[in-house]
Order: sequence, then C-alpha cells, then structure tokens
Amino acid sequence: MKQLFLTSLAAMTLIACTQQNPLLTETKTPYGVPAFDQYELKHYMPAFEEAIKVQKAEIEAIVTNPNEPTFENTIVALDRAGSLLDKVSSAFFNVLEADGNDQMNEIANTVSPMLSELNDGIVMNEVLFTRVKTVYDQRLSLNLTPEQLRLTEETYRSFVNNGANLSKEDKARLTEINQELAVLSLKFGQNVVAETNNYQLFITDENRLEGLPESAKAAAKEEAKAAGREDAWLFTPKRTSFTPVLQYAHDRELRRELLMAYTTRGNHDNEYDNKAIINRTMHLRVEKAKLFGFNNPADYILASSGSMAKDAKTVDNFLQSVWQPSLQAAKKEAAALQSLLDKDLPGEKLQPWDWWYYAEQLRKEKYALDEEEIKAYFVLDNVRNGAFLLAHNLYGLNFEKLDNMPVYNPEVEVFRVTDADGSLIGILYTDYFPRAGKRPGAWMNDICHQYVDDLGNDHRPVIINVGNFNKPTADQPSLLSMDDVETLFHEFGHALHGLMSKAHYKSLAGTATPRDFVELPSQFMENFCYEPQIMRTYAFHYQTGEVMPDELIEKINAAAKFNQGFVETELLSASILDMDYHEIDNTNDFDVNAFEAASMEKMQMIPEIIVRYRSTFYNHIFTTGYEAGYYSYTWSAVLDADAFAAFKETGDILNQDVAKRFRHMLEQGGTRDAAELYIEFRGKEADPQHLLRRKGFID
Repeated sequence: MKQLFLTSLAAMTLIACTQQNPLLTETKTPYGVPAFDQYELKHYMPAFEEAIKVQKAEIEAIVTNPNEPTFENTIVALDRAGSLLDKVSSAFFNVLEADGNDQMNEIANTVSPMLSELNDGIVMNEVLFTRVKTVYDQRLSLNLTPEQLRLTEETYRSFVNNGANLSKEDKARLTEINQELAVLSLKFGQNVVAETNNYQLFITDENRLEGLPESAKAAAKEEAKAAGREDAWLFTPKRTSFTPVLQYAHDRELRRELLMAYTTRGNHDNEYDNKAIINRTMHLRVEKAKLFGFNNPADYILASSGSMAKDAKTVDNFLQSVWQPSLQAAKKEAAALQSLLDKDLPGEKLQPWDWWYYAEQLRKEKYALDEEEIKAYFVLDNVRNGAFLLAHNLYGLNFEKLDNMPVYNPEVEVFRVTDADGSLIGILYTDYFPRAGKRPGAWMNDICHQYVDDLGNDHRPVIINVGNFNKPTADQPSLLSMDDVETLFHEFGHALHGLMSKAHYKSLAGTATPRDFVELPSQFMENFCYEPQIMRTYAFHYQTGEVMPDELIEKINAAAKFNQGFVETELLSASILDMDYHEIDNTNDFDVNAFEAASMEKMQMIPEIIVRYRSTFYNHIFTTGYEAGYYSYTWSAVLDADAFAAFKETGDILNQDVAKRFRHMLEQGGTRDAAELYIEFRGKEADPQHLLRRKGFID
C-alpha cells in the first residue's frame, strides 16, 4: 500500500510541476498569511523539492561569494536564506499536526530525512563554516550592534554544536544519525495518534455511567452517534473524553479501563508500539553526544542549546530541590484520599484510577466546590475574550476577529492584533477542538516569523494556538474545566511572546529562546486565571449570562493549593524520567518498561500516582524537541511565580510600569542572554520561595 501511495505521489509531483503551485508563488492573501484554502496534497511534495533546491542555491551563493566574509554577506545572508522552505515547511507541518491524515504522514516520512540532510549539508559545509568563523573571530572589531553580535555568536555556536568541527568521518555518521532520528521522531508521534484514535470504548449500560455529569454523557452520546452507534456512549483516551470519567464515574472498573487505555498507548506490542523506537532513539542520541565529546545526551543538549541550566547536574539538583516537598505533599494527599476510599471499599488500596474521583469528592467536602458548577461559567469564547482583554489591559493590545480568511479547517478562527497606537502586531489563529487528524495536547507555533528586511520593513508574525477542548454539543457551548482555562491562558502567553517580537533577524525572533526560559511567558499568564478582577471579565454563566458570584470565586481561590502535591509530583516525575533517559551513557538495548519502573523506584514515586507521561507516549521528549528539557516547565515556574510577585508587590496585578518592563523583556526574544534579560526586568535573580509558597508547600 505504501509503495502504491509513493508511486501516486510521484505522479502527482509531475502533474503539479506543470501547474501553478500556490506554495511556490506569491499568493495575494490578507496580511500575507498562508493560502491554506488553496493548498492541496499534490502541492506539498513538489513545493518541498523546489524549496530545498532554492535554499541550496542560496547557500551556494554565500559559499562562492568572491568577496571577503562580512556580517552582511555571510551571517545575515544565512539568516535570510531558506525563506521559501520556511513558508512550505510551516504550512505543511502546522496542518500535519492539527489536521493531518495518512497521506500527509507519508509525505512527512519522505521529507523529514531530506530536511535533515539539507540542514547537515549546511552546518557541515567547511567553506561556509570558514566564512562564519572568519566573521566570528573578527566580531569584536566590526562595530556590531548588540543584536548583531548576538546573531554572529549564535550562528557560530549553531555550526559548532551541529558538527562543523567534527572529522569528515564523524560528519558523515552524524548526518546518518540525524536523518534516522528525524524518521523515528515522526513515527513515534504517528503511533501515539494512531493508538489514541484506535481505542474506542462503547458503553451500552447507562448504569455504568452513574455519577457522570449530563454534559459528559451528552458528549459521549454524540461521539457514539458520529461513530455509527445510536445505542451507546463512546469514550476514548482523549483527555476531553476520559477526564470526566476519572473525576465522576462511580464505576471503578470503568475508571481503571480508561486510565489504562490512556497510559498504555504505544505499549501494546503491536504495529504502533513505541518501545523499539525509544531504544533506537536513545542509542542514536548517546552516539551523537559522544561524537561531540559529551558523556551523555543531557549534557550535550543542555550545553549546545544555550540553556539557562547549562548542564545535567544543575538540572538534577534543581529537580530534587522541588521534588522532595512535592512528594511529601502528595503522600499527605494520598492518605486523605485513602480515608475516603476506606468508607466505600474497606480494605482496598487507593489506585491511580481512584485519585481523581476521590480528590473531586474531597474538594467538594472541603471547599463545597463542584467542577461541573464551575464549568458552566467557563465558556470557551468568553475565556478567550478574557485572555484578549488581559493582554489589552497589560500591554494595550487589541484583537479583532477577521472573517473570510484562508484556513485549513472550518473550525479555525483568525484575529488581527494591533498595538495601542493602531499599528499591526500580528495575526493570531486559534484552533481549539479535537479531531481525528490532530495530535493530542495544546501548543503554539509560528506560522510566519517576525523580522525586519533589508529595506527596513518590519514583517509581523503569524501565530497559531492549538488545543483539544470540549466541542459544543446540541445543548451547550464549549465549556472548559479549570485545567482547560489554564491551558488556554498558557498557550496564549506563548502567542504573545511570538506576537510582540521586535527582533531584526528571524533566528533571534519571538520564542527563539532557551527551553528553560520559553515557558516563562506562557506560565506567567496562568497566574491571572483566578484573580477575581480577571475572572469577572470572562466567567459568565452559559445559560443566564450572569458573572460568577464572588462566593464561588472565593471558593476557587481557597482551593487553589488543593491537590498540588499530586500536580507537582505527576509533573516532576516526568521531568526526572526525561533526565534519566538522557543521562544514559551507553548504547546497550534496554527494556523500556523496566527502565521506567527503575526510574520511578529510584525517585521513590508513590504507586497511587502515574507519571504524567509514560515513556511510550512521551511526545515531548521523543517528538517535539523537549528532550532533556521537560524540567523547563518547573524551571520557568520559578521564574513566572517570581515575575508575578513583582506585580503583586505593587498592589496592582495590572501595574503598567511592571507590565512595560515585562513586555520589553518578551519583545527581545533571543536577541540577548535570557538570564540577563530576567535580572534586568526583576532587578535580581528569581526566588524559588515564591513557587513553593504558591503551591502551599511552605508558609
């Protein structure tokens, strides 16, 4: 079947080459956004092939330039090269992640090693590296601006960290490794999507749904109807489907079955099993690290990425400093939940599929807080508008919905973002509902990068926020849980980081910052979610339109520290597991499940909690580039708690002086050292006590 598809792909390539390809032409669209409505499957492969040729020609022009290397003809030329390929890649991979299909997966499998080979051919080109090194060596005498100096240093570092100084034999081996890793990464993610989509649990006995909110039952009924079953309710391993079951369903076996379906994805010894991929990936990552003289992948990744943490030992010490108070809090929470379970099932031990259920009961008991009652006030459109209003009140930004814009799916919405003076900040796409072709989770991507061209024109960015929130039903709009609200604000924070960029060069623009800084702008926004004055701007009951009562807002804030031991333990265990993988220093095969179990045992993980991402569906570290970097969520949490404290200390969470300084930090993207930027904003290094206090781990 695959060979037949590739044959048809070749045929489509020939046809498309004789026709106008919108990916290869200057298609007139509002604000220069991609012409998503014109892109067809047949366009992608020939567009990639042509764009790769164009970039090779651009690189060759730099290499063969007879003039002496300068900042402009070498460093800037490299930053500008590949704009056509950027256009094709961003369009294709954004659609692949959010609305993909088997045919797009096949194209991705074909293209990924081509792109890896292209990148390796650039950074390992000896003549090109000589030109870069010449400028780098002269950089302090060239009267460069701070940003130009940064671009020169980052360009040189990128070449070195990607193999420019390796021997000819090692360069050849590195190219092979990178190409294979690109394919493995794609396959891993595709397997997770397939496992998620292939599992369906049809329930025909309504008694098994006792305790489940009517909204969750209605959503499950609509899912079943869409799957051709009028007689059942359908549940899947998608979070919007199984989370209500874990929280509310009295049927313990139903909770167990769905949690196991979620946590065993990629671990069924079938065609979508990811264990062999993990083994091979780690084998190659260790080999790659050793090519560069590092003992393990973690040290190589942290050193080469310009991370704030710098090395694995720093990360390990940091994680342990937060792990111990989190684990102790989780143990206390487990004991409280066990007491509730004892009343229902004497002699039974609390299990992971019991935690959410009894935590919800305890939340109601301690705080009289019912998440279903809360969700009625969290209408998706209202929450998004609240996030928009927050950005307006902090930074003066304005958001205007645009109709008749080119989109890849009818569910996508588009907004024009302008500054207080009316100037264009950028374009924001939002895509919030799950579909078969969308990968799980939520994310932000740059569709078009911000930069300033040679004529001084500021090209403003096009940004997308993607999520997997509850779809509207026949009776209700899309209603969000508290976790969903945080997720929307989180991804919107990433979007603002990209939108407000004021760099001159693409390589340094927007979110082009270290992983352990890039989560600061996103997690910072979460701090505002449950501030009463912010909640009153978006928490309106979907039926009455009434704002959430102060009493309910107070209950939510009183419960803010509830269950935080679980939250942090689940998160940090994933961070430690990530580091354990990437501190492997040999290429021997290992049993993935045994390795994971040993990691949990070493960290003394309690059995009542399952690590947030088990190995076989851990997309962050095997697909999306967070390897040896998942710790960054907690590292950035220290920064965001400290940054929010800067506002709180003034007595005004919308303090304009602090907001101006914070925006200035975000605008600079990767043009300066991240640690320097933060200290300039705050006047000192971040204090971890703010995070521990926010979580309730210290007074």
